[in-house]
Amino acid sequence: MLKINRENLKSSHQLVWFIIDFLMLGLLIINLTFIIWDSIYNFVAVQNLLKEHAPAIQSAYHPIHERFIFYDLIFVSIFLTEFFVRWGYAIKAKIYDRWYFYPFIHWYDLVGCIPVGSLRFLRILRVISIIYRLHQYKIIDITNTRIYRFVNFYYEAFMEELSDRIVLKVLSGVQQEVKRGSPLFDKIQEDILYPRRDMLSDWISKRVAEAAQEGYVPNRGALRSYLEDRVDNALKQNLELSRLKYLPVVGPTIQETLEEAVGDIVAHVIHQILEDLASASNHAFIEDIVNVFLPTPGEVRADEAQNEALINLIIEIIDAIKGQVRVKHWRAELP
Repeated sequence: MLKINRENLKSSHQLVWFIIDFLMLGLLIINLTFIIWDSIYNFVAVQNLLKEHAPAIQSAYHPIHERFIFYDLIFVSIFLTEFFVRWGYAIKAKIYDRWYFYPFIHWYDLVGCIPVGSLRFLRILRVISIIYRLHQYKIIDITNTRIYRFVNFYYEAFMEELSDRIVLKVLSGVQQEVKRGSPLFDKIQEDILYPRRDMLSDWISKRVAEAAQEGYVPNRGALRSYLEDRVDNALKQNLELSRLKYLPVVGPTIQETLEEAVGDIVAHVIHQILEDLASASNHAFIEDIVNVFLPTPGEVRADEAQNEALINLIIEIIDAIKGQVRVKHWRAELP
């Protein structure tokens, strides 16, 4: 059921507009009911049926039917009066940037007042706009109503089906472009990435330095101990080095010295590499790596086998994405 929030109603400074909205909502429902009933009564078969089974109703309503336009114009005059009052309030309160914006934004209110044929049913949009406005003000809550849940469910299902078809169409088009050898990737590399190669080098250099400083510098002692232990363990398992201990007198000393020296050298090299990466001096190294991935236009390209492998990889990735897009999540939510 539709719930009314009394606290928001009491605190709202737009209490007058709330009352007007509810009055207009009631009049619109009555008017639309009147229009629907008159449209049904307009059929001769319905009139004959009423004459036969309910002559009192037929004789009472037939004069109203003949003057339907007059009675509908009474409702239209009320709707137009409310429309112009709201327009005047919008101008006074400067709700919109220009005074003439209101009728364009609320066109359905104006067009629905035209007492011609199917245009009358545009008044349904006015009902929806009033309910939506009251919901925005938190005067009423429509999210718990069955109608809202029903409409919202099928709206979400429709939008998911529509968006899935669009995405699948776009991805299939991308696959066809890749298969045909579209120059898109070359354009991205040459026109977008290559001109920004220096910027990419600077950015990657800073990110690598930050990662090294945050990850290595605080843990350099633990990392050094770990490296020395791993090197020592590897050297002890080395058959050639283990034979040194069989040398008379100096064998064990040489073996121990070598183990310590190799462990120290490896730890020092790793330490120096990470120190360099954590400093600004890593820029040249990073720049060389970026230059490898983003060569100057006109340099030697990858061979055909590599290009074919890359194309197949991209197509398989797109196929995986399409498979995920085809999953219908709304079906899992069916009541």
